[in-house]
Amino acid sequence: MPAAQNDLKTARELKKRVSEFTPLIDFRLFGSRARGDADEYSDMDIFMEFESVNRELKKRVKNAAWEMTLETGIVVTTLLFSRDEIENSALRSSPIIRVIMEEGVTV
Repeated sequence: MPAAQNDLKTARELKKRVSEFTPLIDFRLFGSRARGDADEYSDMDIFMEFESVNRELKKRVKNAAWEMTLETGIVVTTLLFSRDEIENSALRSSPIIRVIMEEGVTV
């Protein structure tokens, strides 16, 4: 069962807000909401890839996710990675990244 339209709408809105202050390389909904087996208490897991990640970017993304949480009542959690981390570190072969790339829904 694919991601619910409401979940995709929320993810698209978060992507739009983040895109207003920084370029994105990749943005995916993953986890139970991407698989379509979420319940009313499930959080929304979002993967984001950027050219680079710093403290200020993390803060701004966290604030945008918190705003979406307040507006929708769905807890939005984010994973942020730089292109270098995805392509050149041990992270590229980690199970979580593999699952995100296989099951995640590109937004």
